[in-house]
Amino acid sequence: MKKLLLIAAILFCSISAFAQDYKTHKVKQGETIESIAKMYLVTPFDILALNPDAKTTLKSDMVLIIPTTRVKNEPLKETVKEVIGFKKHRVKRKETLYSISKQYNIEIEDIKKHNRRLYSEDLRKGDKIQIPKFKTITHQVSLNNTVKKYTVLPKEGKWRVAYKFGITVPQLEALNPDLGDVLQPGQEVNVPNISNNEEKAVEDNYGYYTVLKSEGFMALNRKLGVTQEQLETLNPGLKESGLKLGMILKVPADIKVATNVEDIDNTNLTHNLKNLSPKKIALMLPYRLNRIDVDSVQETKKAIRKDALLSISLDFHAGALMAIDSAKRLGISTNLKVYDTRNQLTEVSNILKVNDFSDYDAVIGPLVPKNLDRVASELKRDHVPVISPFSTPTTLYDNVFQSVPSSDLLEDTIINFVKTDSLPKHVFIISDSKHKRISDKLKTEFPSAKQIFSRKDKKGKEAYFIYQTELENIFKNGKNIVFLETSNEGFASNVISMINGLITDGKEIILFTTDKNRAFEGREISNYHLSNLKFHYPSINKTADIGSSRNAFIRAYRREYNVSPNKYAVRGFDLTLDLLLRLASEDDLYTASSSDIETEYVENKFRYTKKMFGGFYNEAVYVVKYQDLTIVEAK
Repeated sequence: MKKLLLIAAILFCSISAFAQDYKTHKVKQGETIESIAKMYLVTPFDILALNPDAKTTLKSDMVLIIPTTRVKNEPLKETVKEVIGFKKHRVKRKETLYSISKQYNIEIEDIKKHNRRLYSEDLRKGDKIQIPKFKTITHQVSLNNTVKKYTVLPKEGKWRVAYKFGITVPQLEALNPDLGDVLQPGQEVNVPNISNNEEKAVEDNYGYYTVLKSEGFMALNRKLGVTQEQLETLNPGLKESGLKLGMILKVPADIKVATNVEDIDNTNLTHNLKNLSPKKIALMLPYRLNRIDVDSVQETKKAIRKDALLSISLDFHAGALMAIDSAKRLGISTNLKVYDTRNQLTEVSNILKVNDFSDYDAVIGPLVPKNLDRVASELKRDHVPVISPFSTPTTLYDNVFQSVPSSDLLEDTIINFVKTDSLPKHVFIISDSKHKRISDKLKTEFPSAKQIFSRKDKKGKEAYFIYQTELENIFKNGKNIVFLETSNEGFASNVISMINGLITDGKEIILFTTDKNRAFEGREISNYHLSNLKFHYPSINKTADIGSSRNAFIRAYRREYNVSPNKYAVRGFDLTLDLLLRLASEDDLYTASSSDIETEYVENKFRYTKKMFGGFYNEAVYVVKYQDLTIVEAK
């Protein structure tokens, strides 16, 4: 037994030592994640897990954290390709970059690199392109001594050590998994093994700022009052590397961080169109045309009325086409390819198998999460953006753009809306037991609030009602905020009608919810009551005045289809136009989606934030309210 415990202890120590053993690598010109991974005998995923910024940007002199290989660490033979000449190739009919790269056994990027117009133009029949020829050079590489020990000096915290050695705070923590929150003088830590003259000195006549998650240059300008140019002057190398989470920036000494940052102003991307090369977009929607006799008009009309997915797909598609037309008038041409996923995973797999999407600028869809995950997983190796138009993806891969704000974000937005109102108010939370989680969350946010839960019957089951006496005499003079959290229409109707009857001249009652679901839209719900209670809720979209003729999209849609656009058509227009404008404003969608860019169109707005270990999600949320029997944006 003692031997068993001893073996276990040794094994545990070995694992612990392995977990804390890291190296660093300074990227050289021409290196890729794959070549670096081969050099250190690890997988690209191992490197990307510790260096998420390298997924989108890999530049010379960038410092990477490298995990220890499980393979025996001996000098390695490294193979490097060197261009020794070129072969001319005339493009034939139906040839693609993909097929040509396979023919010559080279990468698509190798072809583009030596035929630079292919970055912005499509390959055409008859084109003459250069195919590089390579020779292979092999030499031995030693992997030792990339990390050294450093003794912490008095008054040195994590940020000072990270700044001195040119890494971010998260990278310092990755090199030292058991670092703790506070560094102690004399403590030894792992740091990159750079020469002494490369260490950065912390100067007392400057201030220093640690970059937070998703902060861009515009956000720093608002917070610190310094421009991108000023920051790049004070921080050599920043222009090449870009901002990173945990990066330490040198700033002027008199900088004071603004704690109350104003809302981001909407960005008009039409003022910054600089990449007008044709955009290649795929649209994947569940039309399920295999189930319809398209030769029969009556059959098709019947299918559109009865098949919700088909109806949504057609409306979204119609809006997307109008967005493409609008973009064309701005000089942006689009090559749109439409695919019917049939809402089947097997069909999605077949589409991916028989088509090459490596040179697409973006893919919109599919609608259903499992199908979208399949597409995103396949296309992430080519770094092709995949936009989720309606649903929340199961996995937010680093090439996924979740265009619909999450339910957590909707909750937080309406809570913050109430909190920012500085006027005195009394808060009440009414919910059924199924919504106890959000009721308790609201109670935490508003500690003085009174919680009221729906009644149960004699058998202990939810009865979905409260008594009038429970609400009498609880509302006070002034402003009373009532959160109603339920998905039961009968309960919603019961509460709404009662609190509406308790409004008096001196008592203002305003109704809120964190989740405006179908319970608030049923036949038993009075819109007069909702309007009287100034019903507020968070929403992914606002409601455009469809009756108005001032909006160019609505006018054009009516002319084209002889009907007003519904919310799916409007979303198709807004999302597609936003995508095309972002692609035309920068080199790619990733660069054009920093968190300081917020765009707004007919009913939808978009402000994408990058998840540290994942893709992008939309943080732009509306707070809307009922006012005079209409729904308007709450200010």
